[in-house]
Amino acid sequence: MNRRTEDILQAGSSSDLVECGVIPHQVPLRERAILVVLASVHFIHIMDFMMMLPLGPQFMKLFDITPQQFGLLISAYAFSAGVCSFFVSFFIDRFDRKHVLILLCAGMGIATLICALANDYTMLLLGRMVAGGFSGMLSAIIFAIIADIIPEHRRGVATGTVMSAFSIVAVVGMPIGMLLVNLVDWRAPFYLLSAVSSLMIIIALRVLPSLRDHLIHHQERHPFQQLRAIFWVRNHLYAFALIAMLMFAGFCVSPFISTYMVINVGMAEIDLPYLYFFGGLATFFAARILGRLADLHGKRKTFGVTAALSVFPILLLTHLSSVPTVFAVGITTLFMMLVSGRFVPAMALVTASVTPRLRGSFLSFNTSVQQLSAGLASLLTGSIMGISANGALTHYDSVGIIASIATILSILLAVKVDSYQE
Repeated sequence: MNRRTEDILQAGSSSDLVECGVIPHQVPLRERAILVVLASVHFIHIMDFMMMLPLGPQFMKLFDITPQQFGLLISAYAFSAGVCSFFVSFFIDRFDRKHVLILLCAGMGIATLICALANDYTMLLLGRMVAGGFSGMLSAIIFAIIADIIPEHRRGVATGTVMSAFSIVAVVGMPIGMLLVNLVDWRAPFYLLSAVSSLMIIIALRVLPSLRDHLIHHQERHPFQQLRAIFWVRNHLYAFALIAMLMFAGFCVSPFISTYMVINVGMAEIDLPYLYFFGGLATFFAARILGRLADLHGKRKTFGVTAALSVFPILLLTHLSSVPTVFAVGITTLFMMLVSGRFVPAMALVTASVTPRLRGSFLSFNTSVQQLSAGLASLLTGSIMGISANGALTHYDSVGIIASIATILSILLAVKVDSYQE
């Protein structure tokens, strides 16, 4: 990190976030301001994605769509993120990461506004494609910045801190979003996100320093040379395969949790925020603990244990029948805690597998791979599942078995990923 970066960061105060536990005490003062900004931007695009999940039952009734069409809303978002990330990968390392982050945050604000203005299924689908395109690139630049400014021995904690945005979305964002849905309509949360994106642009302009250190060693390459530099390295391929399998496993199950809980388990739509509140609260603490464990005991070992444990809630959730709401919330909480938590050591392992001069491009390609994998998972789940004569969703149990097998394969792939020695 250059001297100007350190001076600006030291001037920023994040004591409130340290006290409430969002930013760990052991993170140096000069890094905290950047982590606050990154976690906040991460919050926006996670909230944009997660708000779609509890709205599944409403969209199926409002737009008269099938589970396959709802799955397409999820997969179109993921495919768009994958395709955009792929093409951006060729030139993302040529620019100041601060400017890229701000531009993408502006794009997210426009995309959420398109979703809010949608008056039919086709326009909503278009809005999700635009949102997905910006979201995928935003995720890549966030983790590239983490890898650029945080030393290897603290990267697990930093990754866990930024990824705790998922928990904040679930604990704070989703209940507020669902409250707005119930008080106004389904468009209200997307209007709110558009406004928050505008606010974050102003904050990022003031807080973030110029992030150009990676340009010192940047080499202009023909696109084919760039592809060769990324994809002709076996370690990179193992990292891509790991994150692809992990995303596939998660997105086989997660898009239909809310719909399955309402239709098959018998949960009331008004109770859906409890799923995300308690799941997010558990994930908040789990992500931070797993980040520390990854730094202390190794990223690979921490990931392997967490991923293996996550198989149990995957199978329990997808085989669930009519049960009391408390029991259902308990299972979904365990699912979110372990399935989301395993991404902390996994992403720390993946970001450490590449040289800094290729990191932005690598992580953009990585985002492309993971989003395409998520899109394929959503399409597969939509094609497998159906609706029975009494209106219940069918074959979710088969989806759970597929997700469990993919999780086991991801553990085997993690063994092959090595860290780049900085």
